[in-house]
Amino acid sequence: MTTTSKPNNYRWIIVILLFTATTINYLDRQIIGLLKPILEVEFSWSETQFANIVIAFTAAYAVGLLAFGWFIDKVGTKVGYAVTIVWWSVAGMLHALARSAFGFGLARVGLGLGEAGNYPAAVKTVAEWFPQKERALATGLFNAGTSIGVVVALLIVPWILNHYGWQEVFWITGAMGFVWLIFWLIFYEVPARQKRLSADEYTYITSGQEVETEKKLPIKWFRLFTLPQTWALITGKGLIDPIYWFFLFWLPSYFSSTFKLDLKKPSLELMLIYTATTVGSIGGGYLSSWLIKRGWPTLKARKTVLIVFAGLELSIILAQFATDVWVAVGLISLAVAVHQAWATNVFTMASDLFPKQAVSSAVGIAGMAGAVGGIFFPMLVGRLLDTYKAAGNLSGGYNLLFTICGFTYLTAWIIIHLLTRKPKLVDISQLT
Repeated sequence: MTTTSKPNNYRWIIVILLFTATTINYLDRQIIGLLKPILEVEFSWSETQFANIVIAFTAAYAVGLLAFGWFIDKVGTKVGYAVTIVWWSVAGMLHALARSAFGFGLARVGLGLGEAGNYPAAVKTVAEWFPQKERALATGLFNAGTSIGVVVALLIVPWILNHYGWQEVFWITGAMGFVWLIFWLIFYEVPARQKRLSADEYTYITSGQEVETEKKLPIKWFRLFTLPQTWALITGKGLIDPIYWFFLFWLPSYFSSTFKLDLKKPSLELMLIYTATTVGSIGGGYLSSWLIKRGWPTLKARKTVLIVFAGLELSIILAQFATDVWVAVGLISLAVAVHQAWATNVFTMASDLFPKQAVSSAVGIAGMAGAVGGIFFPMLVGRLLDTYKAAGNLSGGYNLLFTICGFTYLTAWIIIHLLTRKPKLVDISQLT
C-alpha cells in the first residue's frame, strides 16, 4: 500500500463489486422460479417435482457453504470469490441442456454448490475492508443485490423469452458472471496490498479491527460448533432463510395462480415486492450502524433492531385475507423488506462475533443451516400445495404458509438472545 494522497472512498468501490456479484447470484437462482409455469407445462412437472428441484439446489447449497467457507478462509477473498463465480456461472449455463426434472435437478446441484461461496466471500470482504461501525451498512448495500437480481430477472427473462426461448435465458444470464470476473481481478486486493488505497483510508479501515499477526494459525473448524456465538448465527439463518427461499421460488407461481398474472410479461407487482427488499436491506444495515455510532454496544444494537423486525414480520399473516392484488403486494413487500433487514444484521453479527480469520467459516456454517432448513421447508411446501390444489383450494395452502412464516422470526430472536447474553468477540485461541 502506498502513502500518497488519494481519495478516501475506495472501500465503497469494493461494495459495488460485492453488490454486483450478489445481483448476478440472485438473478441466476431466480430464473427457475420465473420459468416454472413454462417448464412445468413443457415437462409435466407436479408441485412436488418442482419442490424436489428446489431441494436439490438447497442441499448442494448447504454443502457448498461449508466447503467454500473453509476454502475462502484458506485461499483468501480474491481467489476464493473468483473460483465461486466461475463455478456457478458455468452451472447456470448448463441448465439450457436439461430436458427433464432430473436434468434440471443436476444443474441445480452445480448451481447451488457454486452460489454458496458468495456470502462467505462477501462478508469476509466487508470484515477486511470496513471498520465495525460501517459493516452493517456495507453489508446492507451489497445484500441489496438479492432484490435487484430478482428485479433484473423480472425484466430480462420475459424479454429473452419473447425474442428467443427458455434455453437462451440460461445461456445469456450465465455469461454475466464472467464479465464481473474481469472487474474483480482488476480492482480487488486486500487493503494491505491495495495500491489504489490512500494511507488515511487504510488507517480508518483498520481502526477498531483486531490486530492480525503475520503468522496465520490454522483454525480447527470443528471447534466453531462448541461456541454459543456459532449457534446464534445458525439459528438466525437456519430458521429464517427457508422463508425467503419460499418467497423467492414460489411467489411468481402464487401470483400467477391467485391473481392470474402473466409471467411472460414484466410484472410490476413482483418488481415492487422485490424492490422493497432493497429498502429493507439498506435500511436495516443503516439502523443498527446508526445506533452504534450513537454509542450503543454493538450486539445490543443488532439485537434491538432484530426484535423490531421480528414484530413487523407478523404482518405477513394478514396476507391470507387479501382479496385485492395490491393489498397482497403491500403486505408481502413489507414482509420481504423486513426479512432482508433481518438478514443484513445477522450476517453482520458474524464479523462482530468472530475474528476475520474465521468469518467465512462461521458464515458458511450458518448459511449451511439455512440451506438445510431450505431442504425441509420445500418438502412441506410442495406436499401442502399439492394437497390444497387437489382440494381445489390452492390459495388456502399459501395462507397457511404465510402464517407459519409470520411467527418464525420471534422464535428465532428469542433463541439468539439467550445464546448471546454475554456478548464478546471469539478469541482466535479458542479455534486453534
